[in-house]
Amino acid sequence: MTDSHNLSLYQQVADGVIESIRRGILQTGDRLPSVRYAARNGNVSINTVLAAYRNLEDRGVIEARPQSGYYVRARLPEVNKIAMPVTPVSSPKLEVLDLIDMVFAAQQNPKFTDISLACPVGEAFYPAKKLSRILNQLVRSRPNMIGTYSLPPGSLRLRQQIARRTPLLGMSLSSDDIILTHGCLEALQLALRAVTKPGDCIGLESPTYFYMISMVAMLGLNAVEIPTDSQHGISVDAVEVLLKEKKIDALMLMPSVQNPLGCSMPIEARQRLAKLVNQYQVPMIEDGLYSELQFFGDPLPAVKAFDKDGWVIFCTSFTKTLAADFRIGWMSGGRFAEKLRRLKALSSMSEPAILAETLGQFLTTGGYDHHLRGLRKRYAFQMQEARGLIARYFPEGTRATQPSGGFVIWVELPLNVDGVKLFHAALAEHISLTPGMLFSPSGRYANAFRLSYCYTFSEHYIAAIKRVGELACEMASEPGVIKA
Repeated sequence: MTDSHNLSLYQQVADGVIESIRRGILQTGDRLPSVRYAARNGNVSINTVLAAYRNLEDRGVIEARPQSGYYVRARLPEVNKIAMPVTPVSSPKLEVLDLIDMVFAAQQNPKFTDISLACPVGEAFYPAKKLSRILNQLVRSRPNMIGTYSLPPGSLRLRQQIARRTPLLGMSLSSDDIILTHGCLEALQLALRAVTKPGDCIGLESPTYFYMISMVAMLGLNAVEIPTDSQHGISVDAVEVLLKEKKIDALMLMPSVQNPLGCSMPIEARQRLAKLVNQYQVPMIEDGLYSELQFFGDPLPAVKAFDKDGWVIFCTSFTKTLAADFRIGWMSGGRFAEKLRRLKALSSMSEPAILAETLGQFLTTGGYDHHLRGLRKRYAFQMQEARGLIARYFPEGTRATQPSGGFVIWVELPLNVDGVKLFHAALAEHISLTPGMLFSPSGRYANAFRLSYCYTFSEHYIAAIKRVGELACEMASEPGVIKA
């Protein structure tokens, strides 16, 4: 029997235990079947069951009790629904912007262990060897590409392949509808520039991705924080009130696998949101960066899929799924398409043809869907591992989201633990994390932080999480030890 087969067997045993817990067959405090019984009943080896139980123990799902066996641990509570009023219009606080700069500096320091940067690291998360082969073949067969300027609209092959994939997200776009961009961030920035002017009010989820806050400030815009549920996304009721009262000039939202909460809006809420922005003729910028990293079932349709009159601008990129440093994204601008094309040409002209053609050829081979299936499975597994580490090392009263996809978890600590103080304490030990305050223009979420699990779970990474948990325990006046 091969090692890879053994690996899949122990994962199947572990997944079976988790499913039993999810369905309530096994509950907190229940004793698991003995190793010998589970091996005999599952027709697997004792070593396979031991590997599965040890894996579940490492993930904080079960615990071993001397001379007694394995038992289901108390589960890490999920974050309660985030209740907050709509925040009055405001410019992002200076301390929030300063803290964002400080976090970026720490994340770029090679001496630091980062546990919250949402950038996958390593070949385990990208098909680097396959892309390298394609790139090398292109350089050899078409060397003139390197010495030729790439002009708008950019690689036809890539745009055609993107258009071919859009029905997976409920959209029906042609290659002419696709504008290639320098990653998703350029797409979002171009979209904001296309639909706003200084002084306008932008509706944002709260919490939201902190770089959106920086963009809003840079463009002289005001932020309106809109309540966002940790499981179901932004409050559409609150959006409707703001639209009726003409208090927002545009929306910039992440309906699928929202960063930092990891939640996704139900289809009915997406349909209603699209109907509202069309009814009130208010532009919505949809950040679909993690849309293809939803864990289970087919990806939910984008809000853009329900956009009848072109008021939704859809933005995304391949940086999180396929090729990080290629920095190739794309957008579909609806009624704003021509203005966006002009802005793109003035901003950065076009994306490098050699890189765009490499991605286009990779998509043509059909390898992308296979890669995505493996990536989703890996992140779903690592999400449970990360939640287990939080349950094991962080203070009593800590809560964490259960993401529907992607690779970030929102962690809420006991109220007496200050996330910014925790950030500075970790920084002193060369560990970088992202405090919750960064995800709010008004500096909310003082007791929260974002954790990323898009890394290999090495001893170094696990030790960093454990140490941050110990620091949080000290701040909560609890001993930094593993909880029973």
